[in-house]
Amino acid sequence: MDLDFNGRIVAITGAATGFGQATARAFARRGARVFAVDLDATGLAETASGLPPIRSTALDLTDHEAVAGWVRGIEAEAGPIGVLVNNAGGVLGRSFAPIEEASYADWRAILDVNLDAAFAMVKAATPGMKRAGTGRIVNISSGAGLRASRTGIQAYTSAKHGMIGLTRQLAQELGPFGITVNAVAPGLLAVSPGTRKQWDSYGAEGQKRVIEGLALRRTGEAEDIAKAVMFFASNLADYVTGQVLPVNGGSF
Repeated sequence: MDLDFNGRIVAITGAATGFGQATARAFARRGARVFAVDLDATGLAETASGLPPIRSTALDLTDHEAVAGWVRGIEAEAGPIGVLVNNAGGVLGRSFAPIEEASYADWRAILDVNLDAAFAMVKAATPGMKRAGTGRIVNISSGAGLRASRTGIQAYTSAKHGMIGLTRQLAQELGPFGITVNAVAPGLLAVSPGTRKQWDSYGAEGQKRVIEGLALRRTGEAEDIAKAVMFFASNLADYVTGQVLPVNGGSF
């Protein structure tokens, strides 16, 4: 079954690489008008290449006023956002440090992008969804939102757990307005610069151990996450909200 999003207005953050890029392109191929945002203008150009339905904007998601302005611009041009995908995140090039050595600056930077940006996006997009009487919000958390992270980075794990908490709370708040809120929790998929660096750091033996810990005995692709997002955004998930879907090849 090929999902049809013809005419739907989709906004997606962190769309320059990895999950975000694959998801933006998947929606566009299925008829959606996609508004993609990221700090990486070069990556955004690649995301939009060959797909005119994708409108890309380079934006710092930690600038909450700019985020609100971006959403207002989408609404003025196309109408209320129908599907919001909060995908921006990552470890921002940081590496593990013992808690007594971890800096407040790194803690704040990671939470700003992984959690605060999603809060700002939902805050800006929700009034339009309420007026429309419908909306789909899909948050990208992580396996690190369900357990400790392989990265060991305290801020990243905390932010991804926070994303799941935000998802569940917003589902209760926004359900009466016809808005569903769900989350996807990817496993380790080496599909962005950050995750590829993490994957490479394991070496051949470490990679073998990771794969042997997956029921499917293989790593996944960015498109696997895009498929899960589209499920939550589709009419197949009309009665699904407040849920977290791990997409990890059967990690155990």
